[in-house]
Amino acid sequence: MIEIDGSYLEGGGQVIRTSIALSAVTGKAVKIFNVRANRQPPGLKAQHLTCVKAVGEICSAEIKGNKIGASELVFIPGEIKGGSYSWDIKTAGSATLVMQALLPAAVFLKKNFTFNITGGTHLRWSPPYEYFEKIFCNYLSMMGADINPELLRHGFYPKGGGRLKVRVAPAELKPVELMSRGEYLYTNVHSVASNFLEKREVADRQLKAFKKIFKKTINESFVNYIDSDSPGSNIHACACYENCRIGAEEVGELRKTAEQVGKSCAEKLIKETSGSSAVDSHMADQAVPYLALYGGKIAIDEISMHTKTNMWVCEQFLPVKFKHENGVLTCKKQ
Repeated sequence: MIEIDGSYLEGGGQVIRTSIALSAVTGKAVKIFNVRANRQPPGLKAQHLTCVKAVGEICSAEIKGNKIGASELVFIPGEIKGGSYSWDIKTAGSATLVMQALLPAAVFLKKNFTFNITGGTHLRWSPPYEYFEKIFCNYLSMMGADINPELLRHGFYPKGGGRLKVRVAPAELKPVELMSRGEYLYTNVHSVASNFLEKREVADRQLKAFKKIFKKTINESFVNYIDSDSPGSNIHACACYENCRIGAEEVGELRKTAEQVGKSCAEKLIKETSGSSAVDSHMADQAVPYLALYGGKIAIDEISMHTKTNMWVCEQFLPVKFKHENGVLTCKKQ
């Protein structure tokens, strides 16, 4: 049984998601201790319970310790099986982070899957739906994956209630070498807010503030007001290049004006596009398990603590070694 120290480096929920995902793929049992030791409060939260339950269900795993606040988890995988699955996080826990845990096993098996997840879709500290669709799924499609996501209902903090449906079809994944962005083409921006906030024109104001700061070519910009259980807003921007996409987003919060939300998103995108990386800082760590499983190279200026943590977890499960040299991240079999 592989033992993973959940306090290592970044010490957050990514350790859990990557560990159980690779446990399912490799068939290797794992024990995670010091779960989320670097977070307050430490231990498992509702979103992590759903991640563990979901991956456990698709591979008939034996699970010990999957309860709120637990500091230790044992995951013993069985056989991965395709099919249709549904889970309800019961809170505004992130549906897209649950998908992060599920997809390595789903694409590895090369069978049909349909996942239905109820929870949060636009939250702090997790990828909003638009990022999941436009950036993450686009990267996997470059590797050959066939993933079709659909947002059925938005879910904001604190009630959640968002609904995400993702279909995965059999496909043969291959290594991808992203050594340069290529020429800048354009940016698409999507600003969304609950119907509760339409009178205050929150989504419109977010977009206007974004455009005031971001001066590169914008191809399409969307404003939507939608039904949701809790009031909320989000703005996502996707910078499209010849060879890749770079994303940035900002979630609306109490005591934060729509103008501040739009401005923050623009500043994040400017920062993400200021270097030469072929992926943004969030996609860098999300790409790591796929580099470990299928190989490849990515131009990345700097390696974040999240990315280093994910690299370390992958090296515990697979006979691979990551190397970041001269602005390029590679993963080679040992």
